[in-house]
Amino acid sequence: MGNQEFLVRFLSTISPSGFEEEAAQVWAEEAGKFAERTWRDLHGNAFSVVNEKGSPRVMLAGHMDEIGLMVSHVTDQGYLYLRPIGGWDPQILPGQRVWIRTKNGRVLGVVGRKPIHLLEDEERKKAVRVEDVWVDIGAKNKEEALKKVSIGDPVVLAWEPAFLNEDLLVARGIDDRIGAYVVLEALRIVKDLRPKAAVFAVATVQEELGLRGARTSAYGLDPKVGIAVDVTHATDHPGTEGDKKKLGDIKVGGGPVIARGPNINPRLFELLVRVAEEEKIPYQIEPAPAATGTDANAIQITRAGVATALISIPNRYMHSPCEIVSLSDLENAAKLIAHAVTRLEDDTDLIP
Repeated sequence: MGNQEFLVRFLSTISPSGFEEEAAQVWAEEAGKFAERTWRDLHGNAFSVVNEKGSPRVMLAGHMDEIGLMVSHVTDQGYLYLRPIGGWDPQILPGQRVWIRTKNGRVLGVVGRKPIHLLEDEERKKAVRVEDVWVDIGAKNKEEALKKVSIGDPVVLAWEPAFLNEDLLVARGIDDRIGAYVVLEALRIVKDLRPKAAVFAVATVQEELGLRGARTSAYGLDPKVGIAVDVTHATDHPGTEGDKKKLGDIKVGGGPVIARGPNINPRLFELLVRVAEEEKIPYQIEPAPAATGTDANAIQITRAGVATALISIPNRYMHSPCEIVSLSDLENAAKLIAHAVTRLEDDTDLIP
């Protein structure tokens, strides 16, 4: 799998929803190596394009934001309290190290909680809430703490990407910085395939807060076709046996997942399946009987409507600091998208 250096650097940025600047800069620098043009809009979405004067217009979107936290209060003793950015399982937080992105760089902290020895029986039975924990940055008091951090600074768990083996990547922020990575890799492949379409890759912002970046970027680009790339729940690990009834049998390493349902244009779905079979790309199908809750939802209902598809990467342990995906799934997703896009022409019938 190529571009691992970029992938690791991209995943290492501190970029929760609303604070995507670090990720956008790294993504745009990589896009600038091969795209015809790169830019950012007022919302913070990052764009790159190949064959800009072509037709039809195609938008590839992956959101670069991740869930995070925000400094909300500093006590007189110098401890920090937090509010969540996006959907957290607070049980993950106690005992973690965190990075706080400040105007002067990263500040390391640790998430504190009352030790189990001091918890009463009833306290032990209660689920942890975000407001039950705090961050210790080693400050002596509030004045010293506020010399290092500011109210509103973004916070993430302090985990760097790592590899379990040659194929499995573990990191925080895989949801969905990995999607923004895939659309850029697809654009890189598309350039060599010389498409008739104008192909725009977009690293969108604020998906975790309501698909906000996809809505504004799709409105601005006004594409005929939109393909979103996100992660989906793998059902190949303990505890997910019952989930297969709803989500299907989704395996990490089993290939990109093509969604099918009302959020998906049926002609575009058929094209993706046909291309996967013609190019001998492994794929999986996921039932999506309602709005998907991904950028695909916002793209589909932009302006007068967009022919939309959703490609997902199987992901274990979503919204944790140790999400796991397969490098082969990333490579195959980029290849599938690129080859599908090159088959699109102005007269391609996408009417359901």
